[in-house]
Amino acid sequence: MLKRLSGIIEQAWRSGGSRSPAASGRSPRQPFFSRIRAKYDAANTTLDNMKHWSRADGLSAAAANSPDVRRTLRNRSRYEVANNSYARGITLTLANDVVGTGPRLQMLTANDAANRFVESEFYAWAESIGLAEKLRTMRLSRVADGESFGLLTNNQRVDAAVKLDLRLIEADQVASPTLAPDTGRYLDGIRFDADGNPIAYDVLRNHPGDGLFLVDDEYDTVPAAAVLHYFRCDRPGQIRGIPDITPALPLFAQLRRFTLAVLSAAETAAEFAGILYTDAPANGEADAAEPFEPIELEKRMLLTMPGGWKMAQMKSEQPSTTYAEFKKEILNEIARCLNMPFNVAAGNSSGYNYASGRLDHQTYFKSIRVEQTQLARVVLDRILTAWIREAILIEGYLPNSLRTLDSTFEHQWFWDGHEHVDPAKEANAQKIRLASHTTTLAIEFARQGRDWETELKQRAKELALMRELGLSIESDTDTPPETPVTQDDAEDAEQQAARSGS
Repeated sequence: MLKRLSGIIEQAWRSGGSRSPAASGRSPRQPFFSRIRAKYDAANTTLDNMKHWSRADGLSAAAANSPDVRRTLRNRSRYEVANNSYARGITLTLANDVVGTGPRLQMLTANDAANRFVESEFYAWAESIGLAEKLRTMRLSRVADGESFGLLTNNQRVDAAVKLDLRLIEADQVASPTLAPDTGRYLDGIRFDADGNPIAYDVLRNHPGDGLFLVDDEYDTVPAAAVLHYFRCDRPGQIRGIPDITPALPLFAQLRRFTLAVLSAAETAAEFAGILYTDAPANGEADAAEPFEPIELEKRMLLTMPGGWKMAQMKSEQPSTTYAEFKKEILNEIARCLNMPFNVAAGNSSGYNYASGRLDHQTYFKSIRVEQTQLARVVLDRILTAWIREAILIEGYLPNSLRTLDSTFEHQWFWDGHEHVDPAKEANAQKIRLASHTTTLAIEFARQGRDWETELKQRAKELALMRELGLSIESDTDTPPETPVTQDDAEDAEQQAARSGS
């Protein structure tokens, strides 16, 4: 049977197929069984790469990130963050750099008085619910869990006029109830409409890891308008997130294993005060000594050795000279999946100069700005909309110009700025940009996470008070002395130019 089938295939190959070209949709010269003519080394399966690519699959984004897979990744990443000092430090640094002390709202409507009122009231409300702390927790959860959920609820104990609150829940609680079938419009606890938009989330009332959790535990179906789902979408069709440090999980384990192995080897060598050895051959003239027999030694005492035997101290080979280099390289690889430079991940900039630090931080700061933009769109904008909707319901609370949902509330968010490693150079560059009209005060203050209007008003008050008290005010035309260019500055500039050219 197999021989007959092989003959049919070979005949069809030589003849180009029995079906007509018009019926099959192929050109007359195209064979029935076409071969792959493209030559990509990565597409070839050889004995060398067979094991390496054995786990590659063609699963969809939803199937690849199934509940069991995400649960395993969450548990392992939480374990590393809880027990690995580097993992903990990296996640805390990332959350602090993205969120900082919290975002600040600037309203951009035509009514300046209304803008100042909303900004002040929203800031007071954000402080009352601890919005900055909750945003940092959401960013930490995205690193370890892959995603974070927030429920917009009503809390009468909020110390503000608007009783809106943000309640965070872990990803484990957003899941399909037991025995609930998943369909094309209901996947992993999320219900979708015909266009693929989430319309509701099923939230378990108890955490699956709690002792009170039952197999058939109850759940609540929460409308999508009241749920904030914060995660990074890496593939089209992805509906749930995986931990940001997923590629680095094996590396964290290797780092801990290597450190413990080096420590154990050093401790083992240090536990031996000395060893007895002889140059005499076996059964030679040396006195008999019991192999591997421990000998108790007293402090500050002279000892006599058996005849033909000598005493030497154990030579420790740990830590090896490559220990520090290995930790540096593996930390650099760990931090790469987070777009974080090595000195930030390791908390050590001893090997950096000015140009290298600036160049490495450019990619990191750009990544931070991208994350802040996503956090503002997915979380903050929806929180502001919900806050304004609740504020409108309070009689006489908002200004009349804002008491309509039909209005477009133009606004922007300010985040903490990043301190420059050389403030003198940055101030000089800022002065040049302002003088050449290539920037504005709004942009320069925004780089520092400050509102330019607030800062100018504060500066005007300070100048007025200084004039009232008779204090001298430096002229705006006065320029500080230029910082002399040192040899290190010249070398840094040359290295930066060489990097840019490469």
